[in-house]
Amino acid sequence: MRTYGDGCAIAIALDLVGERWALLVVRELLLGPKRYTDLRRGLSNASPNVLSERLRELEGAGIVQRRRLPPPAGSRVYELTPWGQELEGIVVSLGHWAARSPSFKPSELPIGPDSMILALRSRFDPATAEGLRASYELRLGEDRFRIEVADGEIEMVRGADDGADVTIDTDPDTLARVLWAGSPLAEAQRSGELKVGGDKAAVQRFLRLFPMPEPAAAATET
Repeated sequence: MRTYGDGCAIAIALDLVGERWALLVVRELLLGPKRYTDLRRGLSNASPNVLSERLRELEGAGIVQRRRLPPPAGSRVYELTPWGQELEGIVVSLGHWAARSPSFKPSELPIGPDSMILALRSRFDPATAEGLRASYELRLGEDRFRIEVADGEIEMVRGADDGADVTIDTDPDTLARVLWAGSPLAEAQRSGELKVGGDKAAVQRFLRLFPMPEPAAAATET
């Protein structure tokens, strides 16, 4: 493993997760275990060799571990160790910090389902959620997420919710455009890119819960 050769804890942290794709592997595992094929789907721009190397390095560092699921699944999955899971706050905060860049604009680059859920977590506004109690099933392609909003708090977990008050069926890119790029909800519905079911008022409230953070002040010349 390459090293900065610096005793500072920040440098040591970068030794552990600073290699290209390493933190994105962590991002993909924050919401639960995944098979190698699932990781490949979420990190399609990483070559198989690079992804396998990052997984070996993260496993060797005690951040990621492998486990075989019990029958009937029997699949081998990768998951974060308890210590590795502690990176969640750091990863989410890093994304929130980047979204405040003075030059940040909603990107036309694709965003994955897990990235979308983490973005929703980081941008959730408790004040806007005041008085709202609702459950949502968010369907992002093949992925399902259960979202509960109550008492100004939000909980998001992977999995379907057959009893949800609202279902939102779309893809991450369309949802990002509606939430943060000014794309009208009605237009996304007319095109069939976004379908909703259940309490329409709760849908409208949902879309207001995740405002973009205020951008940082741009540097000024002196």
